[in-house]
Amino acid sequence: MRGRAATVAAFAGATVLLAAVPAFAHVTVTPNAAAKGSYSTVAFKVPNEEDSASTTKLEVNLPADHPVASVSIQPVPGWTAQITKTKLAKPLTSDDGTIDEAVTKITWSGGKIAPGQFQQFPVSFGPLPSDTDSLVFKALQTYDNGDIVRWIDVPQEGQPEPQHPAPTLKLTAAATDSGASASPSASAADAKASGSSNGSQTSAASSSDSSDGTARALGVAGIVVGAIGIGYGVFAGRRRNPSA
Repeated sequence: MRGRAATVAAFAGATVLLAAVPAFAHVTVTPNAAAKGSYSTVAFKVPNEEDSASTTKLEVNLPADHPVASVSIQPVPGWTAQITKTKLAKPLTSDDGTIDEAVTKITWSGGKIAPGQFQQFPVSFGPLPSDTDSLVFKALQTYDNGDIVRWIDVPQEGQPEPQHPAPTLKLTAAATDSGASASPSASAADAKASGSSNGSQTSAASSSDSSDGTARALGVAGIVVGAIGIGYGVFAGRRRNPSA
């Protein structure tokens, strides 16, 4: 019975340890939302998910069905950026006139992202389209061992996240001037509501801090339980087999 109990305890501890291991990160775009029609700066965040290989190239494809007129890149030390432009079937109209070609791919190469590290690649573009709710940037991540991870799966609302989701930028409603034309009484009511909500916001922040502390405590407790279970299993096994 002692041996069986030790085995169960060790298994439970191992399960806790496995649950504490974080899921692998994906290639993402940060921030993940911007206003329609705006000029925005985002960064493609690329983590290295391999233990013995470095990332040496990143290819990001801009959606051709919703082209962006202006694209500029912030230099990243150690990396060279190459821009690919494509002729547009339907020219865009901008403040600078008619644009008949747009950037459809950006390729960064020449640098390295070592295991356990990540790199951000900032891009500024605009105006963002107003006729869609998101922009999907399909990306390819190349490692120096020849592996290529294709972050091209399009997330579907209400469905589980795909194994290799494409970086997606959500487009929110454009800002309006309706707030500036609000009546004085409405503005006063908003200010009063804002003031009365301070207490609840403070309470929510305190609750969040408490939840974080509890989560950390449970994580540490789980690791300790796992270690005790494994140690108890080894001890019980030795008692049952003195000759070992």
